[in-house]
Amino acid sequence: MRPRRRLRAAETAAAALLLLLSAACGSRLPESDFAPTRAPARSAIRVGVITSATSPVGGSAFTGPRDGARAYFERLDARGGVDGRQVEVRLCDDGGSGVGNNACVHRLIDEDKVVALVATTALDYAGASRVSHARVPDIGGQPIGAAYDTWPHLYGVYGSLAPRAGAPGWDGLLYGGTEVYRYFKREQGARTAAVVSYNQAASAAYARLVARGLKAEGYRVVSEQVDFALPNFRAAAADLKDQGADLVFDALDTHGNARLCEAMDEVGAKVTAKVTNVQNWTSTVPEDYKDSPNCRNALWATGSSRDYEDVSQPAVREFREATAGLKTHSQWQLEGWAAAMWFTEAARACAGDGVTRACVDDFMDHSEGFTADGLLLPVRFERLARPPGTRRTCLSVARWEDGRGWVSQGEMTDTCFDVPQLPYPP
Repeated sequence: MRPRRRLRAAETAAAALLLLLSAACGSRLPESDFAPTRAPARSAIRVGVITSATSPVGGSAFTGPRDGARAYFERLDARGGVDGRQVEVRLCDDGGSGVGNNACVHRLIDEDKVVALVATTALDYAGASRVSHARVPDIGGQPIGAAYDTWPHLYGVYGSLAPRAGAPGWDGLLYGGTEVYRYFKREQGARTAAVVSYNQAASAAYARLVARGLKAEGYRVVSEQVDFALPNFRAAAADLKDQGADLVFDALDTHGNARLCEAMDEVGAKVTAKVTNVQNWTSTVPEDYKDSPNCRNALWATGSSRDYEDVSQPAVREFREATAGLKTHSQWQLEGWAAAMWFTEAARACAGDGVTRACVDDFMDHSEGFTADGLLLPVRFERLARPPGTRRTCLSVARWEDGRGWVSQGEMTDTCFDVPQLPYPP
């Protein structure tokens, strides 16, 4: 049985939602000469990292993958690089806009001549088609939009089964599974789930998607909607308490989540899990939820990568040692680290004949089962003519506990379910 990538509807829709709910380039790492004293230095391998570092959703919302990738390359260079060649990282902040993203793509591909893009995290990946047409491999990017299920030469961190021939998914629809809902039903005995959203188009649409998946798994669904301008979270919290909700999912921004948790604590609403996604799987939980200790300790996160707190795993321990100087830690940092590791594996495979765009892309195109030394669930790229009706999907699960941080709940390669695949528009 092959583990499958988890449903990305949550990550895609939630990240896109942040923009709607919220009112340059060229940093170069120092190079070192690792060649013998009398021999000329070998040219560096140049890669690009595009990040919406400054954007309408805040300065730190999208920087995790960048920081993880940069930490990996710094450690790699300190250990000799790839076949004696340093990896030179060119950073570009697209400002969270399509115009800025296109400018970054032009700068990195046409001017800086990068071999590949790594750990792309763009709020509006407007330049994706240009990357694809230039046949520049984009490795381990975060699927905030539909680009990684649309274009060839783009390899998202969770893989893809879509044709990727220039149109999203299959006939304009993407597909995702219900494994998260199945997990809480089977492992935690949940039967009633509340879905809280704003009365705003993107928020409401995402809430309907979550509710559909929950109903497919047999849940009784309680829908709570609050006004975007003047949200009454206390009323929503009181109702989900009266309805006996076991789980709470949401289509809210970070601030709204914190206020919802405060309201839940105020009214005494206790649930099995307040479920969030990989983007909010961070070490900032104590600050973000400082006024809601009960709700805070009911936070659960699900994803497709190993818990960044699980230092019993050698690969996680290495990541944490290399990023010890960062003020905060997150799951997205770990996934950026994994993306850099993926590029390095491709570069090493190409080192004999030359680390070129074509060679790296060919390696990625035939990549199957990559796990980044166990940090990721096995990643697959296929081009299925038809969407799968069901898939066996595994997921990583962690729960927040004060004093311990995020605590892994079981082994992610064993937490697997055969679940239906439901269509949704990107």
